[in-house]
Amino acid sequence: MRAVDPRLLRQAGSARGYLAVTVALGLAGAVLILFQADLLSRALAGAARGTGIAALSGVLAWLGVVVAGRAVAAAGGEAAALRAAAAVKSGLRRRLSGHVLRLGPQWLGGQPRGEITTLATRGLDGLDPYFARYLPRLVLGVTVPLAVLAAVAFADWISAVIIAVTLPLIPLFGILIGWHTRAQTQRQWQLLARLGGHFLDVVAGLPTLKLFGRARAQAEVIGEVTSAHRKATMAALRVAFLSALALELTAALATALVAVEVGLRLLAGHVGYQTALLVLLLTPEAYLPLRNASAEFHASADGSAAARRAFEILDTPLPGQPVTAARTTDVDLSRADITLRAVSLTYPNRARPALDEISLTVRPGEHVVLTGPSGAGKSSLLALLLRFVVPASGAVTAGGVDLARIPDDRWLAQIAWVPQHPHLFAATVGDNIALGQPGARRPDIAAAARLAGADEFIRRLPGGYDTQLIEGARSLSAGQRQKIALARAFLRQAPVLLLDEPTAHLDPASAEAVMTAIATRMADRTVILITHQPPPRADRAARILALDEGRLSDPAGLVVVP
Repeated sequence: MRAVDPRLLRQAGSARGYLAVTVALGLAGAVLILFQADLLSRALAGAARGTGIAALSGVLAWLGVVVAGRAVAAAGGEAAALRAAAAVKSGLRRRLSGHVLRLGPQWLGGQPRGEITTLATRGLDGLDPYFARYLPRLVLGVTVPLAVLAAVAFADWISAVIIAVTLPLIPLFGILIGWHTRAQTQRQWQLLARLGGHFLDVVAGLPTLKLFGRARAQAEVIGEVTSAHRKATMAALRVAFLSALALELTAALATALVAVEVGLRLLAGHVGYQTALLVLLLTPEAYLPLRNASAEFHASADGSAAARRAFEILDTPLPGQPVTAARTTDVDLSRADITLRAVSLTYPNRARPALDEISLTVRPGEHVVLTGPSGAGKSSLLALLLRFVVPASGAVTAGGVDLARIPDDRWLAQIAWVPQHPHLFAATVGDNIALGQPGARRPDIAAAARLAGADEFIRRLPGGYDTQLIEGARSLSAGQRQKIALARAFLRQAPVLLLDEPTAHLDPASAEAVMTAIATRMADRTVILITHQPPPRADRAARILALDEGRLSDPAGLVVVP
């Protein structure tokens, strides 16, 4: 494990001012240590010679000023370091969340559930000890020993040689112990992420677990994971305590060695009393910063482990080629054809392609119904159009422009999407409908809800459109959530509408009303609707195609030729 992670320091660009203040105050504290030792040795030597308090009042006054200055420097340095930690955490969280969003749902679905949430919250909070205590102690661990060594060498070169020989033992032991600590902290972090993800799964599926009588079994699993995390935490603490003992013992023996040789030479008259006091006061200060830095190194290990995982995610390449400013092109999907040319899509660890050389052209304003059994590739085709995945071969174009040349935000701004399992957020019903159309007026929101068949039940809610929903809107039925999601898509002024099983959770009457609304009120939009079976009253003008095992065919079963 490195003493300083250069990636974390590069991430600290927004906190350079605070870090500069921390370093400056640390250097000031190092200088004040020398003044304090000098003033204290003078005061003690003067008192030993019988000098009165009045004669020593000036030295004692300056000593009080220096002690107060050290306290101010230490407090100010830690405050600046805490602000630096807050700035770094905020920036790293923004980068992490932004990159995860760009990686898309396909990548996120392959990650341990709840790990990203645990990482962005509890994990990165562990960087506080790294920036607030470890880095300042590390600065002091470099500057103070050098300053003390120079001061001792000026006063007594023999003691300086002993300090110079024994001083490297502390960082050496710290490095050796750090290698072992890394494995412990990594295991501790992995267990914490697993615990967070499993707990999230259990809470989300609690009704099902209760229904099938498996709640107690899952509670036992959580107990086992919690116990494993507790053991890993105690193992890491045990290493930290043992390392502190080793470092304290090393520093104590080195200090005792200096004290013995200074005491013997003092008795022999080879060194002055004030010089001996100065050396004895400065010697512990040479070892103390390194001991503190080693101790804080263990305290900051959790944050460092979380940061390594965050950087692993940030280093994950985005799907497809990055769009450069010179290559960007705007395309109006209300007037442009969407064309798939021999597109194939293969997911990792799957032998059979999800899409196998699909060729399809969807014209502006056309309604296309894709049917087929589960696993046929219907949702994969929508994921391709939503840019959640990139094709393994072939090309997707819009108006003759390759999709890779169109920025994500400009492409997705022209698409409305209703997934199989839509997500509703902790907001009002009206805000959930207006999610894709910020600033929409209430009459427009109500009109979209009427098209989706949602207006009637929304008005029966306690607050109507102002009813506050919880995350996931579990208080609503699946059909009601589906209707709100449809209203959200209808309200969004997007020329392309992608619908994934839009009537799966609706009763026959509501499904017929929704399909009629799509056929009539969405006639000017491009609609791609996927379903297991053609709806009973599909738009007569819609083109119906079938997908099976990743191959596209017409309803008669003939493979569509490019």
